[in-house]
Amino acid sequence: MSQANVVNNTFNLKDSQYYFNRELSWLEFNYRVLHEALDERTPLLERLKFTAIFSSNLDEFFMVRVAGLKQQVAAGVSKLTPDGRTPSQQLIDIGARLRPLVKQQDHLFEYTLKNLLIAQGIYLINYVDLDQEQRTYLHQYFDDYIFPVLTPLAVDPSHPFPYISNLSLNLAVVVREPNTAKEHFARVKVPQVLPRFVVFPKELRHQENEHTAVWTGVPLEQVIAHNLEALFPGMIVQECHPFRLTRNADLLVEEDEADDLLLAIEQELRKRHVGKSAVRLEIHTSTPSNIRERLIKDLVLDEIDVYHIDGLLGLKDLFYFMSIPRSDLKEKPWSAVIPSPLQRIKQVFNNNEDSIIQQKGENIFSLIKNSDLLVHHPYDSFSASVEEFINQAAYDPNVLTIKITLYRTSGDSPIVKALIAAAENGKQVAALVELKARFDEENNILWARRLEQSGVHVVYGLAGLKTHTKVVLVVRQEDNKIRRYVHIGTGNYNYKTAKLYTDLGLLSCREELGADLTDLFNFLTGYSRQKSYRKLLVAPVTMRNRMIEMIYREAQHSKNGGSGRIVAKMNALVDSQMIRTLYEASQAGVRIDLIVRGICCLRPGVKGISDNINVISIVGRFLEHSRIFYFHNGGKEKIYIGSADWMTRNLSRRVEAITPIEDPSIMQELQEILGIMLADNRQAWELQSDGSYIQRHPGENCREQSAHEIFMKMALKSQQLT
Repeated sequence: MSQANVVNNTFNLKDSQYYFNRELSWLEFNYRVLHEALDERTPLLERLKFTAIFSSNLDEFFMVRVAGLKQQVAAGVSKLTPDGRTPSQQLIDIGARLRPLVKQQDHLFEYTLKNLLIAQGIYLINYVDLDQEQRTYLHQYFDDYIFPVLTPLAVDPSHPFPYISNLSLNLAVVVREPNTAKEHFARVKVPQVLPRFVVFPKELRHQENEHTAVWTGVPLEQVIAHNLEALFPGMIVQECHPFRLTRNADLLVEEDEADDLLLAIEQELRKRHVGKSAVRLEIHTSTPSNIRERLIKDLVLDEIDVYHIDGLLGLKDLFYFMSIPRSDLKEKPWSAVIPSPLQRIKQVFNNNEDSIIQQKGENIFSLIKNSDLLVHHPYDSFSASVEEFINQAAYDPNVLTIKITLYRTSGDSPIVKALIAAAENGKQVAALVELKARFDEENNILWARRLEQSGVHVVYGLAGLKTHTKVVLVVRQEDNKIRRYVHIGTGNYNYKTAKLYTDLGLLSCREELGADLTDLFNFLTGYSRQKSYRKLLVAPVTMRNRMIEMIYREAQHSKNGGSGRIVAKMNALVDSQMIRTLYEASQAGVRIDLIVRGICCLRPGVKGISDNINVISIVGRFLEHSRIFYFHNGGKEKIYIGSADWMTRNLSRRVEAITPIEDPSIMQELQEILGIMLADNRQAWELQSDGSYIQRHPGENCREQSAHEIFMKMALKSQQLT
């Protein structure tokens, strides 16, 4: 269906005024993360966790996105983004938006959260505020545990400025010779092999109203700074200032020229730790200008790359405080429930020797054969559903083949162990391990080798494409015929993130889905050039065009007097063509609700362009990660779930799969999920036409509705009914 068939457009929908900048939109997302730390309704230690997440997110943002922009500037790239910015303009605008956020974060931690911690008996103290007994303890601790690990590095004509590793915390030290008064510069790295916070024993914790504090500690870098004389005997320590460096950490692999992709990735990973250019310098606000200027010069940075921190550097280390045993200062723990249909199946357990398998009840294949099953994590148990599916396939004597895509998995993955067991049990096992999963490359290489050593056929993806889809295919012999079982999901096969991310998965034995996955795996592992699929929407083959067709179809329904309706949930909306198509649908009268957790480059609420488009973002206890696409289709509703966002990389440069949902009860369940999220007034933010977000609040006489809380209650209720 062409654009001309939908709307006679008088607007230039490619005009930059109709698009938000991708990088600035991401910063707005990270502000919503920070707001969880600012929100007094969030439990105290969870507020520290969100502060840490904000910092951790920024680290990756600089290592990848800012680093990429700086490379473009260095290469003289002047191409404009859809919103009309050059790379250099984006760097300036990033700094202008980010500096107030960093200052807000620093102020929150130093002047609010630390005081609230003290009220709970948790003292993070500056060294200068310690009493003599505590200082004596730390001096001995320094001699015993810290001093042997340190390596002071002089900087002079015979000692060039040392390489500063990525995300390292360091001390810039100035020492003076007592006889000549000559000053020298040195660098001391704060060792990452030691805990960031030095904790006092119980007898040295702070006392408050005759009660001993729960925890008392000091930042490691301050302990080092106040014992520097031991590193520079015979010298006078003039001054010492902490700084933290961020480097470009993105991998650049010429896949067409790499005979061995595994080796090429390993070589590039080594460059991540050495040789990559610096992109950000964090220093304390008290750092004098001469030290700042020296660091900028020696690290080959510009003033725009420097961020002044009024307090502790490297706040991602605040994750540590979640280990303090104070359940009253955290969210109530959530234990995922076993969906009622799965409670009657066999559960497969390994003993300590991984050799004895105990089975009870009905198996998972007979359950799936009767009807499709939708699982909603983390509310539904990942281990009792997805892992159980793969576990049973590994040990079921009737299973012939298991095929799986692994994008991100955990270091102690039960799924990887099950695949190894399946291979050892004589089954044909194939695993596509995506080596280019950013910041999981080393972990994926480790497991790829272990899988290969166990007899699993391991494939490392396709040149030029990341394999991002999350699919499993199990082939089983049943009654003189072959039956194929599938899992098609929105999230990674990782039991750790399955407790933190919201994701969906479909378990099915529909013949067309099984046939499609067979074709998809042949595309991934062989020389297949499959151009069409029966049911699946597959990127980069069919997905973009089919999505556009379905959007235009809604526009046609509206144009013909019907009620066009689209609800789409995703992590990010960036692709310009998809945005223009949504604008055209809005102009035709289609009502569009978008639930976009992170980046959204679409500008809603523009008269004549996007009047009918509303965008919300939900940021809360769990990371929204599922993708759902609903089209009213004149009453013949279509609904899909899968791994792809509406980003150019997902639609054109990755292998993705989205599956239609055809079971009426599951379609109803997914519509209910979308409805609950659209009604959230606790953690939902509404995107405005100027690019800002406004957090929803319950109206007068309305109760607070958190989608995450509602889903947990629904899961518990379902379990109780069972």
